[in-house]
Amino acid sequence: MYFAIEGVIGVGKTTLARMLQPEFEAELVLEVFEENPFLSNFYGDRARYAFQTQIFFLLSRYHQQRRNISDRLSDVKAIISDYTFEKDALFARVNLAGDELEMYYRVQEALAEKVVPPDLFVYLRANTDTLMKRIALRDRPYERQMERSYIDQLNRSYEDFFMHAPQNTPVLVIESSEMDFVNNPADYQIILNRIREALKLAPFQPQLPIS
Repeated sequence: MYFAIEGVIGVGKTTLARMLQPEFEAELVLEVFEENPFLSNFYGDRARYAFQTQIFFLLSRYHQQRRNISDRLSDVKAIISDYTFEKDALFARVNLAGDELEMYYRVQEALAEKVVPPDLFVYLRANTDTLMKRIALRDRPYERQMERSYIDQLNRSYEDFFMHAPQNTPVLVIESSEMDFVNNPADYQIILNRIREALKLAPFQPQLPIS
């Protein structure tokens, strides 16, 4: 079993993945973004460093997915990832254009054929104001220059993909703007229950239909 948690920067993907790990006796696959040498420069000058940043992320994520998921899935009980291979293209369509975007898509499509898709996407959905507050709270140095307009563009890119585009992988949408699953056990239990239900893993409490 393999499921991936997705959502825009700051939504709480890694935190939730760590919290869920013992519940499913899973191995964690966490995105390694600090190793990108272009990242801090990118947030200072997006137009200049976008292509280098995206290609580095694409290749890094591909190798990590192959090494830690494709090659490991048959040997472990479960894997939880805090990102998907698809996420890179969502950033690329915001950050790149013209020939650079076309070249990116060619490379991404070739690599995607060798990546194992998850059994479930868990899409943590949040409005842009909530995302900006959470980004400010964690106060990562290279994110201090992040513009609201950029996060809003990313949010719309995620919405288009997870809410409107046809998917081969089932998508579980979690409305997280009003949730605090770190400090409120009830919120965490709601998410855990919905994931178990989506994966058909007992025990879970079936959701009641809304009248």
